[in-house]
Amino acid sequence: MSKYSVNPNEEEILPNLLNSNSLREIQEAEFEGFLYAELLLTTQLTEKTKFDVDYIKNIHFLALKDVYAFAGNFRTVNISKQGFMFPTARFLDQSMQEFQTEILNKLLNEYVKLDSVLFIEDLARVHAELLYIHPFREGNGRTARVLLNLMLRKNGWEPLDFSKMNEELFQQYVIAVQSSAMKNYEPMKKVIEQLF
Repeated sequence: MSKYSVNPNEEEILPNLLNSNSLREIQEAEFEGFLYAELLLTTQLTEKTKFDVDYIKNIHFLALKDVYAFAGNFRTVNISKQGFMFPTARFLDQSMQEFQTEILNKLLNEYVKLDSVLFIEDLARVHAELLYIHPFREGNGRTARVLLNLMLRKNGWEPLDFSKMNEELFQQYVIAVQSSAMKNYEPMKKVIEQLF
């Protein structure tokens, strides 16, 4: 079974810059790319760092630039996962612009650590909405997790511990992403609280 349901001519192993048909080799290159992107962007964090659509595209580009020609670009195919259809590729520019206007632009530049409630709510909104939009052909979850960790680090928090993600919590995570279609971010907030 393929990772996503896409057009019939799309295969599990995407055309890649490695010219590889080895899923393991591609997965290792992707892993190294996301590790590199997170480490590099962590060293560049300042109090002036602004998390916007260009920043998100840059995370994706830095992570996958050596693997895929589409690194840093929005997907051009429609995708679904386990029967759940993500927003259509045709409207991604508009969806991401709305995401920036309605959510990213409203983030505080700095969150007071003693008042964690607002910060966790904003983390949940950003994470759930980005995963719901699923703007990239590959690497959406990893891009969203890197962004989440960078937002946490910028505000003096430790990154989330995704090793706590067992099967039951993962199912809650999937429901939380789907709930963001109705602008309900409470399920994602509950998931995030369990990953500290």
